[in-house]
Amino acid sequence: MKIEQLTFTRFLAAISIVIFHFGKKSFLFNNTIVKSLFFNADVCVSYFFILSGFVMMLAYGNKSFICAKEYFRNRFSRIYPLYFFAILLVLFLQIRIKNFDLLGLILSLFMIQAWIPGYVLIFNPPGWSLSVELIFYLIFPFVFNRFFKKERIEKIYLIIIGFWILSQIIFLALFPVYNDISNFKDFLMYSPIMHLNEFLIGNLAGFIFVRKIWHRIGNYDIPIFILSIILFFALKLPINFHNGLLAVLFIPLIILISLNTGIITKTFKMKSFVFLGEISYGIYILQVPIFSLFSAYSVNKYFHITDPTIVFFLRLIILILVAALCYIYIEKPIQEKIRAKQRTTSVLSNSNL
Repeated sequence: MKIEQLTFTRFLAAISIVIFHFGKKSFLFNNTIVKSLFFNADVCVSYFFILSGFVMMLAYGNKSFICAKEYFRNRFSRIYPLYFFAILLVLFLQIRIKNFDLLGLILSLFMIQAWIPGYVLIFNPPGWSLSVELIFYLIFPFVFNRFFKKERIEKIYLIIIGFWILSQIIFLALFPVYNDISNFKDFLMYSPIMHLNEFLIGNLAGFIFVRKIWHRIGNYDIPIFILSIILFFALKLPINFHNGLLAVLFIPLIILISLNTGIITKTFKMKSFVFLGEISYGIYILQVPIFSLFSAYSVNKYFHITDPTIVFFLRLIILILVAALCYIYIEKPIQEKIRAKQRTTSVLSNSNL
């Protein structure tokens, strides 16, 4: 089951994160109306984790069993080629300025940086979330085969919702106390353990969607708009939403967008918007190397543009173009090659039966 309108929401989240990282000198951070939205846009990583859990259940929820080998091959082809390309770009930049980080390279190559406080944001900082996502991917076949397919639905609700609540209590209680201790802050903010609740609550939402409510389609434009306004004002509150607390809003939004037949969904399903959603992973993982290659200094020097807002959006356009090219010439061909190989293997296996 694929729901195209959700794809564009990835683009919105990815762009918000880029603005959060690199747009602080633009008018977006000087405008009192939208400043709080982009100042707290790091919560979009939480949205990615929840959406990932939801979409994973859409893809596999109706299956009786997940073949781990095939599943891992698909996940690897989806995330690692472009992740590796981003590493190569960062490596090029480091060699150019003669500041090579061998430890960062090793940790990043094996995608384990999020497990090591003090090294979480080294090399290519956005890569920490892929390090976290890797753990989700590794445990999902087990969680699906041994938990979602074998346990009573009441037990599934109780365990996942209970784990989510416990995770929020631990984070909100400890972060104000230990946020000045860098290593402990890294654990609270970036550890896969502290973000597992987001993926699992997304799994649960997807499980409920596939089993119970997938057919309740209708025009939900107004509820989506209302939830979006509530989200906008929630981000103005002095609360740290980093580790999944906004699931109370993200999950209803994801479900309503999935069921919606109104103008919002019709817009999000336009081919150009779906394509932007498809390249959102590239926008996210390539933001640091591309913004480093095309620095504000370079734009000022070679194009004689000094306005920080124009400079930011020029660099953003370059990032989007590079992400599009990478999707067309790296991501998509590799994924198609993997799928073709799987189909060939499946045919050969069936012919030998």
